[in-house]
Amino acid sequence: MGVAGCGKTSVAQAISEITGARLGEADELHPASNIDKMSRGIPLTDDDRGPWLEDIARWLADGAEAGIAGVIACSALKRRYRDVLRSGGAPIFFVHLRADRDLIAGRMNARTDHFMPTSLLDSQFAILERLQPGEIGIELEAVQTPADLARAALDASGLHTEQDRPTFIGGPA
Repeated sequence: MGVAGCGKTSVAQAISEITGARLGEADELHPASNIDKMSRGIPLTDDDRGPWLEDIARWLADGAEAGIAGVIACSALKRRYRDVLRSGGAPIFFVHLRADRDLIAGRMNARTDHFMPTSLLDSQFAILERLQPGEIGIELEAVQTPADLARAALDASGLHTEQDRPTFIGGPA
């Protein structure tokens, strides 16, 4: 979890490779209207995010019900968004990737294949709520390699192999 450009997808991919967990990208679950809005530089509202978060919670719950671990790259910027994700009943370990705005903006400016403009970064930082008491997870500085961050997340979770089937949250929106 974290703002756009913090490395969620890369770290999620690394965790999936290490654990064998199913990989998901929350951006792929956005309705076209959300992607269009963000592409035009308009921040999403809580109402825009609601159905999207419910779809992510369903993705997580469906996997858990089938006994399939998942790791999904998702911004999960507010506690109440994370509450929606947890509402599906899947056990979740959040990995909050943090970095300063300048580093993130540099990463976003360098990518060419994403709909999220750098102009929306400040709106994401403005609503970002760090993990709070009672939320299971870890905060990591997103300056290490994705592989190092994945290993740190797995160490913190106590899960390391395919037999340990976690669901991790850790894309823009």
